Amino acid sequence: MSRRRAVRVAGAVVTGLRRTTTTALLLALVPTVAALLIAAGVLCAPVSLATQGSWRPVRITGFAFIYLLVDLAGLVAAAVLWARRLPDRLDREERISADAFAVLERLLRQLRRAGEQVFRLQVEVRPPPPGETGHAAVPVLVFVRHAGVGDSFLLLQILLSQAGLRPHTVLKRTLRADPALDVLIGRVPHCFLPPFDGRAEDAIADLAAGLGPGDALVIFPEGGNFTPRRRRRAIASLRRQGLPRRASRAERMRHVLPPRDAGALAAIAAAPTADVVFVAHTGLDVVHSARSVWSQLPLREGVRARWWRIPASRVPPGNDARSEWLLTQWARVDRWITDHATPDATHA
Repeated sequence: MSRRRAVRVAGAVVTGLRRTTTTALLLALVPTVAALLIAAGVLCAPVSLATQGSWRPVRITGFAFIYLLVDLAGLVAAAVLWARRLPDRLDREERISADAFAVLERLLRQLRRAGEQVFRLQVEVRPPPPGETGHAAVPVLVFVRHAGVGDSFLLLQILLSQAGLRPHTVLKRTLRADPALDVLIGRVPHCFLPPFDGRAEDAIADLAAGLGPGDALVIFPEGGNFTPRRRRRAIASLRRQGLPRRASRAERMRHVLPPRDAGALAAIAAAPTADVVFVAHTGLDVVHSARSVWSQLPLREGVRARWWRIPASRVPPGNDARSEWLLTQWARVDRWITDHATPDATHA
């Protein structure tokens, strides 16, 4: 057996064990969280009715229960799609991907509706997404600020439902613990980091190189959710690397982490005809810890997002110039957040 084939077999075994484990855990959690929801309702009702309270324990456990049900529905939908393909093993990869995107869109739309009902989520995107552009659109690279619980899911829903784009997403490998996400993302172009072998930027470049009309490669250049501690560590790391000028510029950006160049630059180089979209947002950044989940939900302010699109022809040539350009755009993200963030956000 060749080494490559051995790696594929080992990967299939690991994937099967992981999905079996996470699916079993999901099935066990559904009745457990349902019982917690009932208990929260019984215990919370006297106080909340008397004080016109926010029913916070009920809201949190209720949304957790809805999330589990949506996840379970995703697994059932994935199984149905698999069963439909059994008579015809020659289904094209494009059809498999299109079916998975359709299921993902429905699941994310349901989660957004649940967020609107349970947590009073309101989203304002400026300018409004251009609507379903379909195959006529040129590919785009979407570079997004990462802050707050659920911002990545909300972005994917907006891209799928409102912008009509097919997101090819770069995600942390820990998200494979979600069984429905694990199965469905596995059927569309994606990249989990860190990769099992090779460099992360090579995996991102391979994903970007496959973009076509109507596709969007989604990257969070900061590499993780913003927190003040991560910001301080990132700036210190730049100084240790002998990049004092970049560290000084990062210090002036109070609300974002300095972007990591490697993945973004690899994507731009691999997809030279793709436009670049930058997305700034605030509203979910008030929910950044277990304590803030309890204190900030339901949301008092809506989620506001601002995006701008730069044609491929205006992206500078060469990695050095692109690195400076990326940092300049990220400073623009920071300035927008300064003007629109609430005092409860993580950076305040």
